[in-house]
Amino acid sequence: MSDYLPRVGVDWPRTLEQILAVAQKSGPSGLLVFDLDSTVFDNRPRQARIVREFGAAKGLTALTKCQPWHFTSGWDLRGAVVGCGHTQQEADQLYAELKAFWQDRFFTSDYCRDDIEIVGAPRYLHALDYVKARVIYVTGRHEGMRTGTEACLERCRMPMPSHGGQVQLLMKPQLPDDDDAYKRVAHEQLKTMGTVLAAFDNEPMHINDYAKKFPEAIPVHLATDHSGRDVKLDPRCISIPHFAT
Repeated sequence: MSDYLPRVGVDWPRTLEQILAVAQKSGPSGLLVFDLDSTVFDNRPRQARIVREFGAAKGLTALTKCQPWHFTSGWDLRGAVVGCGHTQQEADQLYAELKAFWQDRFFTSDYCRDDIEIVGAPRYLHALDYVKARVIYVTGRHEGMRTGTEACLERCRMPMPSHGGQVQLLMKPQLPDDDDAYKRVAHEQLKTMGTVLAAFDNEPMHINDYAKKFPEAIPVHLATDHSGRDVKLDPRCISIPHFAT
């Protein structure tokens, strides 16, 4: 559960409607920017699959039954292990080995195919089919995940990227590249592509950067989960729980 959910106001659906209205009036230079993980995609199925495979490899039966709902505290692997029935002490003892196992799999095309959509995301994104603005996915995923990411976009029936087209997918070059730094590089690229009308991101630091870098845009924070850094949201950011209005 996100600790930012209390920021979601009762009138949050109006923000989504407002963005559609703004996009309708824009020309093709108008950009609507979406992060992927925990913004339009729920990656908990990917997380749970990795824990199940770790459990199978180590003969830990309880972990072979791991499900997405065991991830109740963001990307906390130890919390999921406890949710599966282990003690906190056991989770702490398993953590280093599990994290290494997770690291080798999570940031790959094969595993990101398991992601599902955030509620309402496909419908909202396809509402943009009828407006003039362009959809730009800007993600901290690296280029090595492009094939799996595009396969997941297609399976979840979200707008598909095409080279130089209405929909584009911007990814960091390599896995070791810092997400924060890459997103700021992407901001400069966006400026050459058009005018950012709105940006959507679950990471408070990232959506704060959008709020500061693009003062005319509407910065939308997805109150889903995040990396766990204690970051105060910029007052301009509007929090929403999902896209199903």
